Amino acid sequence: MSEHEIRILGGEDELRAIWPLVSQLRPEFDEARFLAQIQRQIAQGCRVTVLFDDGGAPRAFACWRVLEMLAVGLHVYVDDLVTDQSVRSRGYGKAMLDWLKAEARRLGCARLQLDSGTQRRDAHAFYLREGLRIEAFHFGIALDE
Repeated sequence: MSEHEIRILGGEDELRAIWPLVSQLRPEFDEARFLAQIQRQIAQGCRVTVLFDDGGAPRAFACWRVLEMLAVGLHVYVDDLVTDQSVRSRGYGKAMLDWLKAEARRLGCARLQLDSGTQRRDAHAFYLREGLRIEAFHFGIALDE
């Protein structure tokens, strides 16, 4: 992997520019829905972090927040994490995850947590390679049923 820069974003133009990358993880959204949703999440404390390659192209995206829970204490929870599918296995995902771990430590967090859809087997292999472990089952139910 060549040089890269990791930045926290928040401006609408910056968020619009990363939509093509985010859409790889969230194809059920369109750009307008993504912008509205991510701006609400930012207002609630989420942070949008993007890794840019040396040419300025966005290569990895993470949306995360600091939470405190009885079960795990103060931790970083990663809502979304994706690496551009056209450049996977070049170290961008690892660089982003390493940055998230370091930022969590800097913020005084004891843990980093994330959920991953059961269909994302390649992501699971990556997380396991990077030292994350399967610690729980996540349960949910749609309330409009």
